[in-house]
Amino acid sequence: MPMSYRALCSDFYINQKISVKLDLPRGRETILDLFERIRGAFPAMASFKRYRDELALESAQTDEPHRWLAVRASTIRSGTVNPDSFEDGYNLHRTVLEVAPYFLSISPLDIEYVELLFGFDIAASGNQDAIVADALLAGSPLGEFLDVQHATTIDFQPLLGLLLHPEHGEPAGQHRHNGIEAHLEVKTRSGGTDRDNHTAGEPISVYVTLRRYEPVTNLKALPAVFRSLAEHAEQLIEAHALPGLVTPIRRAAGGI
Repeated sequence: MPMSYRALCSDFYINQKISVKLDLPRGRETILDLFERIRGAFPAMASFKRYRDELALESAQTDEPHRWLAVRASTIRSGTVNPDSFEDGYNLHRTVLEVAPYFLSISPLDIEYVELLFGFDIAASGNQDAIVADALLAGSPLGEFLDVQHATTIDFQPLLGLLLHPEHGEPAGQHRHNGIEAHLEVKTRSGGTDRDNHTAGEPISVYVTLRRYEPVTNLKALPAVFRSLAEHAEQLIEAHALPGLVTPIRRAAGGI
């Protein structure tokens, strides 16, 4: 559960993205009506901000959980930072899926994909690329490169993409519409070529991202799409991301 994840990372968050094919309406009344509806469900989300490419509604940065919603030209993104439980983390995303298509005139044909991202930030100082390489490559054939004399690891940010089989059990084809895409990624933050000189306070991040491209035939099917993404993500996190990525990286960073 997310509460136990706080012992493994400095921040844990669940983000959602709805990508559409046509530009979304950005009219004053349309956006304000949507944001008022969201604020009605989550009163702490009372800060309305306008950026160059997006309009955003969010709660105070000090709130736990911190929630935010952002509308860009072709995406609707939402996030919950440090929720107490999965359900606490999912509530905003479910609400956005339920109401945003109607306020923003989104039809099933317009939806390109729905994405759910689970992020783990791990505090780490020093050469983050070397920390990740030591944590994940030690004892492996590729890890032999870590023993090259007079060499420093300057870039190691692994990314793995999978196409999960359809739920009915038949093997998925190669086309992305035939299943759910799952991506496991490690992101380091480094400054210049001197990878020991990291930006103070910047963490190593582990991302588990699930994305479904399959056509949506009915807006009422979106909750089922969300449920499927969440279930697959929770399984990947417990079986693979925590033991295979988060825990060894935290240990290598000196957190255990």
